[in-house]
Amino acid sequence: MSESASPSPEPASKTWSMNDLLVLTKFRLSALVIVTTFVGFWLRAGTSLDGWLLFHTILGSSLAAFGAGVFNQLMEIEPDSRMTRTADRPLPAGRISPSAAFGIGWLLSAFALIHLVAKVNFEAAALTALTLATYLFIYTPLKRQSPTNTLVGAVSGALPPLIGWAGAAGQLPRDEAYVRWQLLLEPGAIYLFALLFLWQLPHFLAINWMYRDEYRRGGFIMLANDDDEGVRTSKHALAYSIATLLLMFYPVQQGLVVTWIFLPLSLALAGWLCKLALDFQKNPERASARKLFFCTLMYLPGILIISSIAWKRA
Repeated sequence: MSESASPSPEPASKTWSMNDLLVLTKFRLSALVIVTTFVGFWLRAGTSLDGWLLFHTILGSSLAAFGAGVFNQLMEIEPDSRMTRTADRPLPAGRISPSAAFGIGWLLSAFALIHLVAKVNFEAAALTALTLATYLFIYTPLKRQSPTNTLVGAVSGALPPLIGWAGAAGQLPRDEAYVRWQLLLEPGAIYLFALLFLWQLPHFLAINWMYRDEYRRGGFIMLANDDDEGVRTSKHALAYSIATLLLMFYPVQQGLVVTWIFLPLSLALAGWLCKLALDFQKNPERASARKLFFCTLMYLPGILIISSIAWKRA
């Protein structure tokens, strides 16, 4: 078999494990959706938090994330089978059949949207549908066409906190027959979207560069593919890290946070991110990219905790 030929998935086995289901639904990645949806809901709800409304919002957004993970892997069976880090996923490895995966993905996604409309509100359901559409119909195909896929993927990854934000508004009052899109223009929503969007870029750029050979083998068109020296990738990572630092002034300017708590802590955390991005730019090698990657893993929960503590809760 030639190197360019793609191996066919093995015939699906009759049994599959719980771990296969967790991998199929991208459970660990979906945990990010759960956390950011919760934070969006928590910050907007303030002191009038409705526990059941929060539960239904988290449930709907989580099931949608699981469904998106299933459909994403269905669309990428062939490239996944070419890459060492993904070849043992249940679909390319043949432990779960594509038809079974399609049924699981469809049930999860459909139930999520119906549940959000019935138990939360139309706005949260619409944002969830937009997340699914962007992730599956724009981002996933674009990965084989253009390196701009990273930006599109960052958009879909930045929508979950807005689902939580909109969910906290509850059902539309009976005397209001319109969709409350103004929820998305509230300063808190803008801050959370921008934070998640900017954070993802150095995070995924570091991954792309470390595993550029794998992405090339899988047929994905990434910024780092033809950047073996890391010059272009590291410059982009540094630029987005600096933009993340500058974003820390927005919630202060909008009066969303207690300045003396938020600003020094958030700037210190973002400064650390910028420092490691600068190290990667000065010395673009796997070790510095790996440090930047692990920094992003700690940065997001850190800034979400700082934001939650410093938030002015009405």
